[in-house]
Amino acid sequence: MNKLVFATNNQHKTEEIRLALIGQYEVLNLKDIGCTEDIAETADSFAGNATLKSTHVVENYGLDCFADDSGLEVAALNNEPGIYSARYAGGRDDLENLNLVLKKLEGEVNRKARFKTIISLIRNGENHLFEGVINGVIRTEPSGEKGFGYDPIFQPDGYNITFAEMDMKEKNLISHRAIAVQKMIAFLKSH
Repeated sequence: MNKLVFATNNQHKTEEIRLALIGQYEVLNLKDIGCTEDIAETADSFAGNATLKSTHVVENYGLDCFADDSGLEVAALNNEPGIYSARYAGGRDDLENLNLVLKKLEGEVNRKARFKTIISLIRNGENHLFEGVINGVIRTEPSGEKGFGYDPIFQPDGYNITFAEMDMKEKNLISHRAIAVQKMIAFLKSH
């Protein structure tokens, strides 16, 4: 089975991708390849940050790699938190980040939001980008125990439950990451 490195230390994201790619690729993460350095995300876009991470692995470990950068974009907050989604409240605390979004949206009627993922796949020395977007709304309070990050307050369009109320298999069928991963898989199968 072909191996692909997913440039992440996030076990939740690793499991999502492993489930999405089961039977097609052996997905390794940074821990699996012994990469312990913190790869700085200093770009000003999702694509830039994803490419920084995938390039780091290819250049330092010599393995084909894909990396994603994802975030929540809230229309009423000028698409914040965006690239700062993981550290919106200053740290890397999911609950603090989520509560800051809710606080900033207090009294706001427009609760439209979207999750966006960009994947940078570097294979055979070439960088390919894949985008996934899912639209929805921000709930006024968290609901659900599953998922991570902003999942308890994000209700995707066409559903009456949040990402955190869905089981991982259901979420993996419709999530922004799943959409980008499916585009990447289609590319890998055709090349």
